[in-house]
Amino acid sequence: MYLITAYFDETTNKRLSHLLEEIADKTGNDFMTKNHVPPHLTIASFEQRSDEVALSLFEGVKKRAEGGEIFISSVGVFFPYVIYAEAVQNKYLQDLNQLVFEEISEHGDTIVSKFYQPMQWIPHITLGKKLSTEQMRLAFQILQEKFSPMEAKIVSFGLAKPNPHRDFDFFEIKE
Repeated sequence: MYLITAYFDETTNKRLSHLLEEIADKTGNDFMTKNHVPPHLTIASFEQRSDEVALSLFEGVKKRAEGGEIFISSVGVFFPYVIYAEAVQNKYLQDLNQLVFEEISEHGDTIVSKFYQPMQWIPHITLGKKLSTEQMRLAFQILQEKFSPMEAKIVSFGLAKPNPHRDFDFFEIKE
């Protein structure tokens, strides 16, 4: 499996990192911090047999992807164990998801996850993962007190392989 992820401007990254770290500290669930998972927004998840093909597909994304502004409006969950900050799926995010889908699905051997296909995607930034019921309750309490909606800028993109996490490629948007 490969992931194409978007990363945020410094201000947004600091705010989201603080929330992520506080959840880890107060719940005792250090999955995100122990694995050095920075705040990010996954744009695509796909299966591909070859690292070389995955990298070549990402080259197409590099040529076409642009930075943009998003609004992180709320908090949500993927039951039973993930809590996240949710981004509004504005035109920029819809177009970005479509662009990435087009680039990676052009190769016949690529299988794009049904959860990241156009019009089937929930843009989210994971703040806690593998949470128990009690840890989820504590994470909600933290976010109820600390989370506030925020504007954010996407300034870079990466290609990675999870479990264990390995970065393959990365690029920053030139302004």
